Amino acid sequence: MPLPFLRRSLQAAVLTLLLAVCCRTPPASAAAPPPKPAPASGGQAGLPPKLRVATRIVSPFVMKNNGQLTGFSTELWASIADELHVQSEVTVTPDIKSLLGSVSSGKADLAISAISITSDRDKVFDFSQPIYDSGLQIMVRDSGQGGEGSHLQAVLKSLFSQSILQLLGFTALIIVIAAHVIWLVERHHPNGVVETKSYFPGIFKATWWAAGVLGTQMDEMPKGPIGRFVAIVWIFVSVIFVAYFTAEVTTALTVQQLQGNIHNLSDLPGKRIGTVGGSSSATYLREQHYLVAEYPQIADVVKALQNHKVDAVVYDAPVLQYYASRDGKNSVQVVGSIFRKEDYGIVFPANSPYRKPVNQALLTLKENGEYDNLYNKWFSSDNGGEDSGGHASGD
Repeated sequence: MPLPFLRRSLQAAVLTLLLAVCCRTPPASAAAPPPKPAPASGGQAGLPPKLRVATRIVSPFVMKNNGQLTGFSTELWASIADELHVQSEVTVTPDIKSLLGSVSSGKADLAISAISITSDRDKVFDFSQPIYDSGLQIMVRDSGQGGEGSHLQAVLKSLFSQSILQLLGFTALIIVIAAHVIWLVERHHPNGVVETKSYFPGIFKATWWAAGVLGTQMDEMPKGPIGRFVAIVWIFVSVIFVAYFTAEVTTALTVQQLQGNIHNLSDLPGKRIGTVGGSSSATYLREQHYLVAEYPQIADVVKALQNHKVDAVVYDAPVLQYYASRDGKNSVQVVGSIFRKEDYGIVFPANSPYRKPVNQALLTLKENGEYDNLYNKWFSSDNGGEDSGGHASGD
C-alpha cells in the first residue's frame, strides 16, 4: 500500500475521534440541577400565610385597651410574626385550661400569654425558648406601715368587721330584752330601779340600768324579790357576755396583726392562701400542703383577700407586682422575694413544625435588641409598662 495513502487514512481517523470526543452529549448525572421552588406566598418556606394563635388576658402580658390587644406578649408575638412574614388569627380564651385545650385539640397552632413551662406540661406540649423569667411571690393586704393614720384605719376596719358588728347588734338586743324584764317587775316599786309605771320614760331608766350591769357598773339594786332574782341572772349573763365580747375583739386584733406579719414563705403555714385554680402556683401550694382556696380569676382572688376570706395570695410575681402598683395601690402589697423560679414560653402541639422557625425568630429579636426594647417598655422600673383597663387573670 502506498505510504501517502496510509498517512491520509491515519489523519482522517484521528480527526474523526477528536470530533466524537468534543461533540459527545454529557451524561444525565452531570446535568445542571433544577431550580429550587420559591417559598410559599405570605411566609417563610414551610410556614402557612396565617397562624392561629390562642391567648388570654394576663396583665401586663396580654391586655385589652380600647378594644385592641396590647401587652408584652402581644407585642412580642407581633414582632415574631413580622420576622416570619406571617399573619396571625388571634383567639382570646378565658383561662389557662381553655388556652392549653385549644392547642391540644388543634384549634390553635400555638399559644402565647404568661404560660409557665412545667415538667407536666412539657410531657404533652412543646415549648419555645423562654420569653420571660418568672416565679411565684406573695401579696397581702396593706398592713398600714405607711404611717400612723393608715395603721389606725386598718385597726378600725378589723374592729368594725362584719362579725364584730353582728356581735354589737346582739348586745343591743339583749340589753333591750333585759330592760323590758326589769321594767315589768320593778315598775310597782316607787323606790326601785324604775321610778314610774309609765313606759316612757321608765323604759329609758331600765335600759340604762341593764347597760350599766352589762358593763359591770350597777348603781341600784332592785327592791322586789323577783327584780333581785332577775338582777342576779343578768349579772351572770353579763360576766359571760363581756368575756366572750372581749375574746372576739382580741381575736380580731390578733388576726389583723398576724396578717400584717406575713413577710415571706416561712410565714405561710397555717394561713389561708388564695390562688388561681389550674395554675402552677396552685399545684405548688397543694404539694406543700398549704391551706389553699382556688378561684377562677386573679380578680376573684384579690376580692377574697380584701374581704378577709384569705390571708395572702400566692401567684406569678409579675402579675402581682403589676396589680399592686396600679389597681391595688395603697390596698395591697407584694412581700418577700420570688421563689420557685419558672419561665414563660410559647406553647405548641407536640412535634410542631412551627417551633423551630419561631425559636429562630425569637433568637433574632434577642440578638438585634428588639426583645430588650419590649422588655424595658413593659417591665422597666422607670416606665413600668402602660396602664390599661384589663385585669390580670394569669397562669
